[in-house]
Amino acid sequence: MTLTAIILATLAAGIGSVWLAALLGFGLLARYTQHMLSLAAGALLATSFMLLLPEAFESDVEPQLLFGTVLAFLIFFFLLDKAELWHHGHEHHHEHHHEHAQGHGHDRGPGAHHAAPGDRPLGSGGWAVLAGDSLHCFADGVLIASAFVADMGLGGLAAMAVLLHEVPHHMGDLAVVRATSHNRRAAIIKVSMAGSVTALGGVVGFFLVDQLHDHLPYFLVVAASSFMYVALADLIPQLQKKLNLREIGAQLFWLALGLALVSIAAHIAHSGHAH
Repeated sequence: MTLTAIILATLAAGIGSVWLAALLGFGLLARYTQHMLSLAAGALLATSFMLLLPEAFESDVEPQLLFGTVLAFLIFFFLLDKAELWHHGHEHHHEHHHEHAQGHGHDRGPGAHHAAPGDRPLGSGGWAVLAGDSLHCFADGVLIASAFVADMGLGGLAAMAVLLHEVPHHMGDLAVVRATSHNRRAAIIKVSMAGSVTALGGVVGFFLVDQLHDHLPYFLVVAASSFMYVALADLIPQLQKKLNLREIGAQLFWLALGLALVSIAAHIAHSGHAH
């Protein structure tokens, strides 16, 4: 009975929050698509600094170990991004020579566009968000399972808190993945798959709740590292361009909105945990 409740609650929290975020981001707020990256940057930064890191540092793990994990994974994501950029440029180099051998690729038409080897690959950024989101959702699933093991009512409240605080964060995820894939349906499916990892965390947490609790802080800081990297390396640079005062004001408004939504949700979730 408890395991069934955990599976249903984690699926509702993990996938339901993605669909609600899609309804808001792609439906009610669809007209503001150009501002979604600003909101995404704010949501990812707030998720890292206002939700994940504080929760990780409430544990008994030494702060030096957690800070070291954050630093190590920031460097790891940087190197992984470098490898992806190199691979992208290498593929372009071979494609260019192949087209040259076949008559300069005249069959591609005059409107064909060739990305420079230094251009950022289309999918860059999305992989880091999905990896971090999966870890975050796994940790959420373990927390929900822990609450259900303690008390069924507490488990329901924990699942509701997770669903609510994940909505603004998933709006940011969807904006990033949508921008890298140019396909709305694919973005929803990918983020939903990451959200479904909440159920995996719930099942594993039900059977190994005591052992996994010791490692939860590390899951949280790795997820925080991925969100920080995407926000600071992918999103913020895209916002750093010459704009008029009105455009700058709109950019700052959506950035602040992303920060505020996640911060408020994190405060509510933290209050629920405390009670």
